[in-house]
This record gives sequence, structure tokens and C-alpha cells, in this order.
Amino acid sequence: MCRNIRTLHNFDPPASDEEVQAAALQYVRKISGFTKPSRANEEAFRRAVDEVTAASTRLLASLVTTAPPRDRELEAARARQRATVRFGQAR
Repeated sequence: MCRNIRTLHNFDPPASDEEVQAAALQYVRKISGFTKPSRANEEAFRRAVDEVTAASTRLLASLVTTAPPRDRELEAARARQRATVRFGQAR
């Protein structure tokens, strides 16, 4: 999985529309190989982002869990700790 695409399910507060769209954009960039598409591919790229955003929104709305919602700040702190272990102390 692309490291820039974050888990969006089961957070309190729920993922925003902007977060879902950002994940969709990263996904389309990854599979297309384009950071910014050419003019010839711009419409197809935009349409793909919109469709992946819609599908992701439907998916997140339909998922159920019995686990308590995760805390965004706690998850971010854990990610920073893993990065420190993996890459060492920031200079």
C-alpha cells in the first residue's frame, strides 16, 4: 500500500470529505504514474479521482465494527514513534 494513503476507517471524528479525496488522489497518482497528468489525460484523471472518492465514501459509510473509534492524535504519535525507530532521531 502506498505510504501516503492513510487508514480512514473507525476514527473519531470520522474522515472528512477532504481526507477521502486526498486518499483517492494519491491512489490515482500511484496507479497512473502521473503526479500531474498531461492536458490530454487531465479529464480522465479528474474523473478517476471523483469515482474513487465516491467509491471510498460509500465503502467507509457501509463498514461496521465493534471496536472503539481510534484517536487521531494517539495514532499520529504512534506513527511518529515508529518513524523515529525506523529512521533515527530527526536533526
